[in-house]
Amino acid sequence: MSDSTETRSSPSRWTALAAKSALWLLAAACFYLVYQRSAAAAQRDNLTLVQYLGEFFAGVDWLMWLCMMVPYSLFFFLVDSHATWRVVRWVNSPDVKFKDILPIRGSAYILSLVNEQVGKGAMSLYLLRHHQVPGWQALSSMLMLGIVEIYQLLFFSAVGTWFFYERVSAASQLLPLDVIFPILFVVAAVYLPVHGWLFKGKGARSGKVRSLPVFHAFREVHWYHYPLLLLFKAPNLLLAIVVYTSALALFDVPVVLEEMLVFLPMIFLAAALPLPFHAGALVFWTVLFPEFPLVGAFSLVMHTFFVVFNALIGLAFLPLANRQLFGERPA
Repeated sequence: MSDSTETRSSPSRWTALAAKSALWLLAAACFYLVYQRSAAAAQRDNLTLVQYLGEFFAGVDWLMWLCMMVPYSLFFFLVDSHATWRVVRWVNSPDVKFKDILPIRGSAYILSLVNEQVGKGAMSLYLLRHHQVPGWQALSSMLMLGIVEIYQLLFFSAVGTWFFYERVSAASQLLPLDVIFPILFVVAAVYLPVHGWLFKGKGARSGKVRSLPVFHAFREVHWYHYPLLLLFKAPNLLLAIVVYTSALALFDVPVVLEEMLVFLPMIFLAAALPLPFHAGALVFWTVLFPEFPLVGAFSLVMHTFFVVFNALIGLAFLPLANRQLFGERPA
């Protein structure tokens, strides 16, 4: 019996290992592309790459940069927590208070440094212990948040592309973005009525797939919850567009707001790809701004600060989060 079990599980282990290796190799290729372009730019200026990076960072007003990034990170935390709280109230438990979500959402940022799925597990554990919400139903709320996040990014990028299509055409030197972007927008738009039919149409609660617990949130919410959630989350993206535009100016990379409206949502979408160190976003920056090869370094600095500062917010809430997750259950 044990030999048979081992035989069945071995292909699964090898498949998982092959998939993980492929992701790391792809991430390495992304970093090599950025390194190659940066080294070539340094060579054109008769500098080593280290000297080139040093000059790039030396001219930055770091105090001004911090004055932008710290409030932005705090604002993001509050807006993100509010959107999470709304979904949890709609789907899982109307008794959850906003102040109770803050420690759990903050602690999830710490756990997400190690693994994004572990971070989502903190919310599931809290809802199970304090509101008797089954784990799969809690996870379904996180899945809904993720889907709306993707559609928010696509929506804003589509608006930007509609009004500033020439920006997309000008940035299509390395990749045919003027073809890729519209295809993504059309596919996303076509799926919307399919999603509605699957989870809110006649017989939505029947069928093996649509009745799975992980899709509980999609069956419970009303259609107007989707635009409401997009509205709740939109301030984070709108502020990000302003902050990234201003931060790029500090790094002597001239961009305008309409470029960020078109490209930043797609950069964030690339960052969501399951590549180590968000390598997808790193390459996307380089593709979109080929005349500025060190925007990849800018991307790393911005992302590293953001995740680390969010983890520090989580540390501030950690004692309270520990009491909520592992303390005595309410009577």
